[in-house]
Amino acid sequence: MADVNSLNGITGTDGYGNKYTESITNDSLTTNDFLKLMIEELKLQDPTKPMDSAKMLSTQMQMSTLNANMEMIKALQNIQTAFSQNALSTATGVMGKNIENGSTNAEGALKAFTVESIEVIDGEVMVVAREWLYMHNGIAFKDGDDIKGANYDEAGNLYDENGEKTGQTIVLEGLGKPAIKDGKLIIKDADGNEVTDHKYVASGQNTVVVSDDTHTIPFSSITRIF
Repeated sequence: MADVNSLNGITGTDGYGNKYTESITNDSLTTNDFLKLMIEELKLQDPTKPMDSAKMLSTQMQMSTLNANMEMIKALQNIQTAFSQNALSTATGVMGKNIENGSTNAEGALKAFTVESIEVIDGEVMVVAREWLYMHNGIAFKDGDDIKGANYDEAGNLYDENGEKTGQTIVLEGLGKPAIKDGKLIIKDADGNEVTDHKYVASGQNTVVVSDDTHTIPFSSITRIF
């Protein structure tokens, strides 16, 4: 008759009176479990061919070492989890802020990024950010004390407060940077002639134009937050 022992193994006796163990399903054997197994094996051993005590001791030592290693791995995993959680909590402080990571563009200038989100990838905290392309210097339409909104695109086409093209253009010396002549913005009409009596002025409100694509950057590589 078979029964279930304390190690979740099934033992029994066959028709010839021999004891056997069909299976052991415990996936987390401890040193005590091993000792119980060893004692059971000693009970069932052939008296004419006893087990080698040195071999049994060596096996027990291997079991103890394995248990110690498993405990160490578990402790290291807990430390890594705690570290990742702490790093993630710290990293959330850069959400919405601008950063640098020491990389440079084709002109040798430091790249800047605006952080959108934080992720943990393969245990490492990463920031998802968009790269700065250029600074857009804002303009406005000023008529006496009345100031209305105005804007321009990368080609210099002017737009009114309703977002409609005016047919005029603004001269740019670079992306997002209007040219200045005699202290005034340079505006041209539809025929390309310079308009001297225009009412466009710099608004002093500058915005950063960022890339459509995002970049994944290791949090540990950030060199500046601003």
